[in-house]
Amino acid sequence: MKELASKYNHIDVEKGQYDNWVKNGYFEAGDLSKEPFTIVIPPPNVTGKLHLGHAWDNTLQDILARYKRLKGYDVLYLPGMDHAGIATQAKVDALLKEQGLSRYDLGREGFLNKAWEWKKEYAGHIREQWASMGIGLDYTRERFTLDDGLNKAVNKVFVDLYNEGLIYQDYKIINWDPVAKTALSNIEVYHQDDAGKMYYFDYKVKEKNKSFTVATTRPETMFGDVCVVVHPDDLRYKDLIGLHAINPANNQELIIIADDYIDVEFGSGAMKCTPAHDPNDFMIAERHNLDKPICMNPDGTMNSLANEFEGLDRFVCREKLVEKIKNEGNLIKIEDITHPVGHSERTHAVIEPYLSKQWFVKMKPLASDVLNNQKNEKTKINFYPSRFEKTFNQWLENIEDWCISRQLWWGHRIPAYYHKETNEIIVSEIPPKDIENYIQDEDVLDTWFSSALWPFSTLGWPENTDDLNRYYPTSCMVTGYDIIFFWVARMAIQGRHFTNNYPFKDVLIHGLTRDSQGRKMSKSLGNGINPLEVKEKYGVDALRFFLTTNSAPGQDIRYIEEKVESSWNFINKLWNASRFVMMNLPENYNSDNFDTNKLSDIDKWIINKFNKTLTIVGENMEKYEFAIVGSELYSFVWDDFCSWYIELCKSELNSDDKEGAMYTLYTILNSILKMLHPFMPFVSEKIYQALHNETTSIHKATWPNCINIGDFNFNLVEKLISLIKNIREVKVENNLKPSTPLDIKVTDLNDNVTEFSDVLKEILFKMTKSNINNSLVGELSVRAIFDGKLYISSSQLIDKEAEILKLTNEEIRLNNEINRCKNMLSNEKFTSKAPIEKVNEEKIKLEKYLNEYEIVINRLKELK
Repeated sequence: MKELASKYNHIDVEKGQYDNWVKNGYFEAGDLSKEPFTIVIPPPNVTGKLHLGHAWDNTLQDILARYKRLKGYDVLYLPGMDHAGIATQAKVDALLKEQGLSRYDLGREGFLNKAWEWKKEYAGHIREQWASMGIGLDYTRERFTLDDGLNKAVNKVFVDLYNEGLIYQDYKIINWDPVAKTALSNIEVYHQDDAGKMYYFDYKVKEKNKSFTVATTRPETMFGDVCVVVHPDDLRYKDLIGLHAINPANNQELIIIADDYIDVEFGSGAMKCTPAHDPNDFMIAERHNLDKPICMNPDGTMNSLANEFEGLDRFVCREKLVEKIKNEGNLIKIEDITHPVGHSERTHAVIEPYLSKQWFVKMKPLASDVLNNQKNEKTKINFYPSRFEKTFNQWLENIEDWCISRQLWWGHRIPAYYHKETNEIIVSEIPPKDIENYIQDEDVLDTWFSSALWPFSTLGWPENTDDLNRYYPTSCMVTGYDIIFFWVARMAIQGRHFTNNYPFKDVLIHGLTRDSQGRKMSKSLGNGINPLEVKEKYGVDALRFFLTTNSAPGQDIRYIEEKVESSWNFINKLWNASRFVMMNLPENYNSDNFDTNKLSDIDKWIINKFNKTLTIVGENMEKYEFAIVGSELYSFVWDDFCSWYIELCKSELNSDDKEGAMYTLYTILNSILKMLHPFMPFVSEKIYQALHNETTSIHKATWPNCINIGDFNFNLVEKLISLIKNIREVKVENNLKPSTPLDIKVTDLNDNVTEFSDVLKEILFKMTKSNINNSLVGELSVRAIFDGKLYISSSQLIDKEAEILKLTNEEIRLNNEINRCKNMLSNEKFTSKAPIEKVNEEKIKLEKYLNEYEIVINRLKELK
């Protein structure tokens, strides 16, 4: 048995362990004799840095993987990374800009070579981050969303959906990111309340000496207006329908039309219509067969329709156009408002609704298939917590077509080919044989298109591979509630459609990481936490234990450093307890042939506690209730094992009959390490190897089983512990030294004397200096204890020496006060000149002091 260092040092404990685990293949799947269990890591953005959310996400997955390995499963924990189309392209663009270049200088192929170089560098950083958190991944199966296998799967899915009529190309209003210069799907846009303005303009009617008001928040789009729309039943404008209004932005004539879409109660009841820059306006234009002119360039600057404002940024144009309209006398007023504005999830730019020809997926038919299967207990995906199934279903019920094309170079290029002369389109997994006559579509697919195939494409699909047959569907998907729509729903849709199965049986949802005040972590607030800095200070095991045991499924977690420190203290407690155990075991100790009939009641008590803890831990591990597991383990290890059993067993260890205590210490510590291993892989391995003379790794261990100990008087030991607690409390309350001896009487609730064995009496005396005296009489103090009562003679509840000292000092004080009073009352000047009230007050004091003095003197005589 190897001795542990005298002090726990997380840096020394963690050093070199992870590399050794990977080298020894502890994380590799493939034991066909075992039942498979699959966890697929949510592929991190290859450009991203490790943040607390990633650490939480990955640690939850790793806990499951390690637990299932201990339970005897063939666990595949598959690693991978996401190519992150927009984010990576932006990073590489910025890198080129520093060199005075743009991607257009390199051309598509040259740019992609640079992007792959970037990926290679940053993939190494991601792996380092996984290692730093102790994430046990099977690196032999690592995948990338842009690797050849994934590209083959992506092309097949695109072509199949196209041939089924579920992918189509059309002109629609889409979300346009003018910074990334690409289309975005609806769920890649977040809305926030921004300060803005409502502008009210005067529109003159050409055919009449009349005008009316039109309001807008986006004056720059007025260059794309094609009409003014009113409600057909609005009497204010009934006589104007079919006439023309003058656009105050460019003096063009706009026909006034009627459409039921207009709300007569909103604003002036008259609305400008910009079909190429608003989805509702687009629908009006479709109904009325109107033109749809685009007034902006893809980079958010104004095009030639803006006349003198051509080339200006849209927001600069807005200011200058309003100024122009004001100078011409057509600005009525400007109101400050706060309104929801869409922003790009990646670049945070204000989204521009933009008419564009894009590729779309028809989502309704695909979503309905998933929804139908959610009604069947055998085919549904189970959510933990279950309330998120409602969120999942509601989004699928209200799903819209998905814009999947992106105007980028980094990504899966759309497998559509256009004939150079006829413009005939071929959608195919492989290029046309006469490729020289075709041009491939310039766009790439949304990153989430390939991520949606992750659970099955990473296992070799569309090929019928051994891994696919063995490890699909995924057993449990762990992810945050913020990407249920981005990822979980799309994986469910593609998995059901292409494999006729759910992609995962269970989905464990966790929340967001927040600061101690409950605020979301962000750069603007400066409240972000770097997990690597926390790891450096407290160790990865403390961070992992904090992250996974301080929040229930689906709930956010607040980062509170004191709780991380508490986790470190818990590990330190375990370390010290382990040192005690090993110091009390012989070299090469082996518990295999121990006869459990030799166990004492104290030994059986802790084993009974262990059995109960093991059962609760196992049940809650299966339900993903890691906070409950953490609480149970903390209570058992800290309170039951370290604080009580180790103290209680010392008497047995100091006797000739200590086999039971050695067996129990060894067995319980061994089992504790296994239960804690999923949460604390480094320290559990270090102690486990020391306990086993470094002959084996905890990665080769199996989950502990309950220990059969037969019947014993559990309540008697509980009563002993309660007795010890109460005696200690009594001494504190009465200012008695811990070493003060006491005679006590112990009964049941009906005042029947409780009989303790000599062993338990010896333990009681060693831990409290108390003797059981069932013939105790006189004035007794009574306290309730577990399953009974504790009686103590009231006269014992003092420290005699301290009491004599205290009373002697009081005697001196009172004697001084008596002499002072007598001197004052014998002084004629005082009694004759002082107010009668003052003289009487001194007489009362003297009488009081004399009475108190007599009591003190009598009490001192009793004590002496």
